[in-house]
Amino acid sequence: QVQLAESGGGLVQPGGSLRLSCAASRSGFSIHGMAWYRQAPGKERELVASITSTGITNYTDSVKGRFTISRNNAQDTLYLQMNNLNPEDTAVYYCYARAFRGVYFNYWGQGTQVTVSS
Repeated sequence: QVQLAESGGGLVQPGGSLRLSCAASRSGFSIHGMAWYRQAPGKERELVASITSTGITNYTDSVKGRFTISRNNAQDTLYLQMNNLNPEDTAVYYCYARAFRGVYFNYWGQGTQVTVSS
């Protein structure tokens, strides 16, 4: 079983910054790819950014140049640094991990709310 716990969400003004964290507990599993997804009200969940176990990153076009995904493999922690936030970034942000223990499994965190508003 892998458990993911997000933190760092909140209310921020347009142009502001937030840093999301996702702490993973993974007894017996190895974690491979990790990612941040978000879901805004009335919209489908979308991929924001992903990172492989070797640090290769990928971003959706709307956040390129503003968001940075990173991970600390020794501490099993995923981060998302979000700068120059705008109201369109308002959503629940979810941590995702692809874990391996004989076969691959997909795990999700509970989500953390990010609200960008003046």
